[in-house]
Amino acid sequence: MPLNLTVALSSFSIILFIVTTIILKKGRMPEKYSLLWYFISLVIFVVAVFPNTFSFITSKIGFQTMSNMIIGIILVLLTFLTMALTIIVSGQKKKTTLLIQEISILKKEINKK
Repeated sequence: MPLNLTVALSSFSIILFIVTTIILKKGRMPEKYSLLWYFISLVIFVVAVFPNTFSFITSKIGFQTMSNMIIGIILVLLTFLTMALTIIVSGQKKKTTLLIQEISILKKEINKK
């Protein structure tokens, strides 16, 4: 792997780690989601520092090039992320519906008095 690509990937992973930490400290992201971003940052850093190991794993799994395996991994991660976000949105919709029903009941009781 060329040196400039190694430096770029290492820099990107460090920046991703720092940004995730800042967002986590501000309370804008739950800890369970920050773990995913920390893991991604770590994987990018390992690939940058030890590219030959990743090439070995790629050939053993059966991919022809490392880029094909990376794209496959990204697609799997995006699928799981979409599923997790769908579950979260579904739960929030149920909570919103319940809250609307409770407010409607309270308004009805207040109007009776």
